[in-house]
Amino acid sequence: MRNLVSRAKEFAFAAHNAIEQRRKYTGEPYTVHLESVAMLVASVVDDEAMIAAAYLHDTVEDTDVTLADIENNFGCDVAYLVRYLSDISRPEDGNRAQRKHLDREHVARGDARVHTIKLADLIDNSATIQAYDPRFAKVYMQEKRLLLDDLDDGHPELLCRARAIVDEWLAESTGQ
Repeated sequence: MRNLVSRAKEFAFAAHNAIEQRRKYTGEPYTVHLESVAMLVASVVDDEAMIAAAYLHDTVEDTDVTLADIENNFGCDVAYLVRYLSDISRPEDGNRAQRKHLDREHVARGDARVHTIKLADLIDNSATIQAYDPRFAKVYMQEKRLLLDDLDDGHPELLCRARAIVDEWLAESTGQ
């Protein structure tokens, strides 16, 4: 029987490829992002559920896959992680700031494992946004600065990397 991580990777890749999802700025297959997040997580932990959830972290948010599908295929623990990694806000919840506030509160309710995966996601997304959309990066990096306050119990190595990325960008963008 294939291990949990291999099954999650295959499942996530199939779900994102089925909708032909591409990365916004690079046009690369979206699976490049999933692989990067999972590898960042795997670089600091050997927890199979966390690595599996890293592959699946955007699946419910971006595809037709439901949390029930995740639980049926990967169990309660992985479903718990994916639940708290998935944004809950909708356009009708208000402006971007209001929606991001709801999403921050939601991810904050997750445990340290959720926060570690979210840090890996932040690290990977920040590099792409900074490189390809400096104008949007001004908004995005401010949002991530706020998010970091809720991810304090994530893995210390990823927390340190994420803080450095956010702090360096904010210092450079404000000339401080």
